[in-house]
Amino acid sequence: MSSSTNSTTVPESPKVDPEQLKRAVLASSVGSALEYYDFYIYGLATALIFGPLFFQPLGPAGGMIASFGTYAVGFAARPIGGLVFGHLGDKLGRKMILIITIALMGGSSFLIGLLPTYETAGMLGAILLVTLRIFQGLGAGAEQAGATVLISEFAPPKRRGFFAALPFVGIQVGTLLGAGTFALLALAHQDVLHTWLWRLPFLLGAVLILVAVWIRAKLKESPTFEVLEQEGIEPEKISLGEALRTSRKNILIGIGLRMAENGNSSIYSALLLAFIGTIAVYKGANIGPVGAVVAAVVSIFTVVAFGALSDRLGRVKVYRYAALFQAIIALPGFYLITLGNPWLVILVMAVGIGIGVQGMLGPQCSMLPELFGNAHRYTGVAMSREISAVLAGGIAPMLGAVFLAATNNAWWTIGTYSLVLSLITFATTFVTPETRGRSLVDLADAGER
Repeated sequence: MSSSTNSTTVPESPKVDPEQLKRAVLASSVGSALEYYDFYIYGLATALIFGPLFFQPLGPAGGMIASFGTYAVGFAARPIGGLVFGHLGDKLGRKMILIITIALMGGSSFLIGLLPTYETAGMLGAILLVTLRIFQGLGAGAEQAGATVLISEFAPPKRRGFFAALPFVGIQVGTLLGAGTFALLALAHQDVLHTWLWRLPFLLGAVLILVAVWIRAKLKESPTFEVLEQEGIEPEKISLGEALRTSRKNILIGIGLRMAENGNSSIYSALLLAFIGTIAVYKGANIGPVGAVVAAVVSIFTVVAFGALSDRLGRVKVYRYAALFQAIIALPGFYLITLGNPWLVILVMAVGIGIGVQGMLGPQCSMLPELFGNAHRYTGVAMSREISAVLAGGIAPMLGAVFLAATNNAWWTIGTYSLVLSLITFATTFVTPETRGRSLVDLADAGER
């Protein structure tokens, strides 16, 4: 294999080991389930519980903004985790880093379930909440990137879109577990929920941690990373500085591609729940968590379908039209929510998440790893995912809460926010190289040949 990025020779991909491919799918799926279980229970707790529990002196509006501030802090930590662990993943291998990140992320979530609230410890509880949210973000910053890279490197090139999307069914399973748990907890009396029952979803995450670590410990190293080791690439070629220098363009493309997918995922799954709570007709209806469950069930099928579709039509085409669809439904969708019909809320969440978001996530699973060369793929994917997670997903609920407070809960502020993010991604697809089926042992980034 030539290490020159100017070479016209495209290296062959390693042979697929069916048994290891199955294990990689399972290992990545359990990690995705845990990350999004954490993501959902934290997002739902932020929208529904954390304000009065940890930020009581700030009042309802101030407590909501402060709660979403802690939500954003976790996303702010993710690029640091992605940068550090992503680089270690390129240098030391995927397997060990994925064991470390899942333990860090899940352990932090477990400890959140043990925190003292404002009534028992004052602001100490809020400080510890922010601290654990930072550690949670550090682990999550490389977890999903590692899972994406791992399964893409094990998968056959012609069906990479399908196989790379399979672990993201774990996202929907984690969403179902998180949203379903809170849907059940919401049936309990508020006094019980606010005293001890809210802790249960965080503590139950420990089971997923143990399962994920056990599965990943039995997995072999990625075959493309083994090729990298066999080639004896000079250490400076895998350095962090080299990765940021040579892959800057594709990292920016990755960030642009993620703005609509990640941003709208947070808008529909966290901010929307807070908005629904301001509409009198929905008070006490528990419609938000139910809508999240329905959307997750739809997404189990659509994320894989869109991934497989990108194997046939190309990653860019599927991504582009999904972003356009998300832009088209933004304003009408959020207007429908204001009409007071619970079924319309469920429909909007199912379509927005199940088709709009998954239409981009499906091809993204294989597309991001395909954008980067073998020497710094983990770093490139992690930085693309996590910088965009801050710019789009992390601050979306907090900014949205500010916009709602400033406009007396006007629906069009959220719709416009969703529309702008979708148009950013739609425009980005026009400068994105088609990556379908490229060799992942190639040292060159996509578009360099």
